[in-house]
Amino acid sequence: MSRSATATDADADAGYMALALALARRGLGRVWPNPAVGCVLVNQGVVVGRGWTQPGGRPHAEAEALARAGQAASGATAYVSLEPCAHHGQTLPCCDALLAAGVARAVIATADPDPRTAGKGIDRLRGHGVEVTTGVAEAEALRLNRGFFLRIGAGRPLFTLKSATSLDGRIATHTGHSRWITGERARRFGHWLRASHDAILVGSETALADDPELSCRLPGLASRSPVRVVADGRLRLNPASKLARGAGARPLWVLTLAGASPARRDALAEAGAELIEVAADRCGHPDVVAMANALGARGLTRVLIEGGGRLAASFLAAGLVDDVAWFRAPLIIGGDGRAAAAPLGVETVPAAPHFARETVTTLGADVMELYSRKA
Repeated sequence: MSRSATATDADADAGYMALALALARRGLGRVWPNPAVGCVLVNQGVVVGRGWTQPGGRPHAEAEALARAGQAASGATAYVSLEPCAHHGQTLPCCDALLAAGVARAVIATADPDPRTAGKGIDRLRGHGVEVTTGVAEAEALRLNRGFFLRIGAGRPLFTLKSATSLDGRIATHTGHSRWITGERARRFGHWLRASHDAILVGSETALADDPELSCRLPGLASRSPVRVVADGRLRLNPASKLARGAGARPLWVLTLAGASPARRDALAEAGAELIEVAADRCGHPDVVAMANALGARGLTRVLIEGGGRLAASFLAAGLVDDVAWFRAPLIIGGDGRAAAAPLGVETVPAAPHFARETVTTLGADVMELYSRKA
């Protein structure tokens, strides 16, 4: 028995939306403060245009797809992973661009929470006679842009805690030696995570101990190195460190406290770092909620926390860790090794932060497990 036309149309919509979502993922880590959006234009069963949000957030996905489609966009169906924008900015609103091109139908995965659009794009399309279908692959679209939705709704980015540990959860031996716990394939995957986030956040202890560059060193992806952020309340970061020396090429933000040394402020600022003052917590460290809000206010949507143990514990205790990317190597370091997270003060198992495992990826001898925070 042949399938009904309705089932066939639904399958086609799902397939083209999957393509739009795949295109959108190309923008992750490159388009903040905008969302990562994909658009596919289909006319009489043929893909006539494809687009995704470009670096820096402009042009938008719809504009890219329309430019590629040209006159073939007239009468086409537009598959868009997020509601086309309805507000005037540097360019024409995307919903107006679709109308001007003569698009006959729009399939939209989910609405845009930005109050400048928030349903207005869908209403404008419908008001001008375009057939609009919503909710196709909505769960996938919501997950893809969770960071953008968090920035709009909660004023902060999505935080992914990344840790590379032994089987017993140690990130280094008791002497501090940690190179290398995981193998080359796992380290390459870690660099891909950097490329898909807007920024990397480390604490001052990690910056001092490791003198990292915090860049993406995958071939061809150096340009996708994210903003480097150091939580450094006392401004201990050395102006001669790799982070500071590279501040002219890649942004370096330092989250610090109001009372930090003026001489150190001047030295880091001269190196090219941007200093961002935040409130202190009761222990005299930069407050994690204040840090999260400060990063959100600057437009970040996705932040990768790479260390160290105290910073990880602070974000976990505050309920600000949304995802965990846990790389696990087949070795045991022992109880005298350095733990992935500092003490949390958890007294009962139900009170501990809980996560749900999403995926498991084998990377040579190592395993990477991706978790999302349980609601």
